[in-house]
Order: sequence, then structure tokens, then C-alpha cells
Amino acid sequence: MELFGVAVSLLALFTGFGVLIGILFGFFGMGGSFLVTPALMVMGYETDVAVASGLAFVFATSVIATLKHRDLGQVDYKLGVLMIAGTTAGIEVGKIGLHWMQDMGIADTVVSIIYVGLLGAIGAFVTYNAVKGNDGGIDHDADGEVDADDIPDIAKTIQSYRIPPMMSLRGGVSVSLWLILGVAFVTGLLSGFLGVGGGFIRMPALFYLIGVPVPIAVGTDLFEIVFSGGIGSFLYAMDGAVNLSIVAPLLAGSALGARLGAAATSIVDEDDIKVYFGVMLLLGSLAVAIREVGSYLEMPVFQTVSLLVILGAATLVAGAVVVSSLRELRSDTGSTTTSTAD
Repeated sequence: MELFGVAVSLLALFTGFGVLIGILFGFFGMGGSFLVTPALMVMGYETDVAVASGLAFVFATSVIATLKHRDLGQVDYKLGVLMIAGTTAGIEVGKIGLHWMQDMGIADTVVSIIYVGLLGAIGAFVTYNAVKGNDGGIDHDADGEVDADDIPDIAKTIQSYRIPPMMSLRGGVSVSLWLILGVAFVTGLLSGFLGVGGGFIRMPALFYLIGVPVPIAVGTDLFEIVFSGGIGSFLYAMDGAVNLSIVAPLLAGSALGARLGAAATSIVDEDDIKVYFGVMLLLGSLAVAIREVGSYLEMPVFQTVSLLVILGAATLVAGAVVVSSLRELRSDTGSTTTSTAD
């Protein structure tokens, strides 16, 4: 009976965790393995099981979220395929660099410093610009094209290099094929070197460097994760490392959460999306830094503190997404009611 109670508790825990991560995954196009893998490791699961189960969960959740973004018209398949090609090449080069540093015995230190610095820097940059409002949410005209005045300055510079062939993207954005592949290669390089999925790198890269709207950046990033997560989870599944008793309840929860998160991107203001994304990365940077300090001092309690920080951040941000969505819906409903009354 006691064993049954533990099983039910774990089922409820994983299902609730799945809803939470699904909201973040559908809303930001990142957050799955970033949360699941360390949580499973702290709970006592073997590293390969934690990584494999996290990848399998990310793959299935990205499929759910991508389908919702597709329904909302927020996936640029052409851009996604190009990014996959460039990212794949970058990951392979990144892995070579990582192995080289491992042979030198400095990989753990270098990767940890870069990871914390990158999370913090991207988080601070996105949050600062969104709060100031000077990077602009991307607005569209009556024809659905992006207003040139609302494209980030870095993206404008990249788009100004008219190196053929030019690729036309959603919203009337036109960028050189070689520049898209270059951005994809650099994000893939970082992903391969840091050993992460790279959603927290690709999503801002698609907006700030290429200039596509935030909702489309999220949807296209998720489209990429379908492929990268699918390949990774398949390879681990062949080795029998995927634990379905973990993945199944996580997916049950995320099936709802991912669709809620994806739907929220069409409701919540773009600047709010960027603020939440930046805060998530800043707190993630803090959590990773705490974990690394704990490893250096050989104090396991820091691992638990790190997990609590990232789970707290995820809960806080997911709650903010839901509240913002409800507020916008209430505002729209009120406006519609007023117009009808008039």
C-alpha cells in the first residue's frame, strides 16, 4: 500500500511538472531538458536515464507545441530547415572543440564559465532592451509584413548585406542565405560546445540577428527541436536508457501546458514575452552558478539549492505567463463588449 502511495505521488509530481514545463516550452521554445534533466538527477536517477528521458520528453513536447504554433501560423519551415542545416554543422564543430578541451583537462571549468556567462548575458540583454522598449516589438502592416522601424538594429545590419541568394521569410523579411547559415552555425557551435539543446540561444538569435517576430522565432525554434530532440531520444532509446514511467506522466501534463504556452504567444505582448524570457535566463544563470560553486566546494546541498532556484523561477515565470494571458483575454473581452454596446 505504501509503495502504491509513492507511485501515485510520483505520478502526480511528474504530471504537474509536465504542465509547468509545457507552458514554458510552448511559450519560449526552450526549457525542457534545461529543467527536467537536473531535476531527475537530484531525485537520484542515473545520468544516462535523466538525459535520455529528458530528451524523449523534449521531443514529444516540441511536437505538441509546434503543431499549436503551426495552427497559429507561427512556424517558418523554410527558415527552420536552413537553421537545422547550419546548426547541425555547428554542433559537430562544437563537439570537436569540447573533446579537445577535455584532452587538455580544462573542459569542465571553461564550459561552466561560458554557460553561466552566456545565460546571464543573454538574459540581461533581452530584459534590458525589453524593459527600455527600444528594441521594439515587431508590428505588422495590413499586408502582414514587418514594419522596418521595429526590426532590431543588429538584424537591420545583417539584412543590409545583400549577398545572393536572398531568402524571403515570413513577414516580408529578406535575408541572405549565407547569413542565415552563419547565424545557425554559430548557435549550433555554442550548443555543441556547451552540451545543451540551444533553445535559449536560437530563439533570441532568430529575433535579434535575423529579425523575425518573436512568436515566429519561438515556433520555428520548436520546429528545429522536433528534429534534434527526435534524433537524440531515438539514439538513447536504442540503448534502453529512456524510462517511460517518467516520460509518460510528464507528457500527460505537457500536452496541456505546451498548447497553453503556445497559445499565449499570440495573446501576450511581445515585450512581456522578452522580459519573462530574460528573467528566466538570469535565474537559470544563478542556478547553474550555485551548482558549480557546490561542485567546487564539494557541498551536495548546493545542488538542491540550485534545483530549487530553477524550479522556483520556472513556477514564477509560468505563473506570470498564465496571469498575463488571462489579463489580455479579459481586456479584449471588455473591449469587445464595449464596442458591441456602442
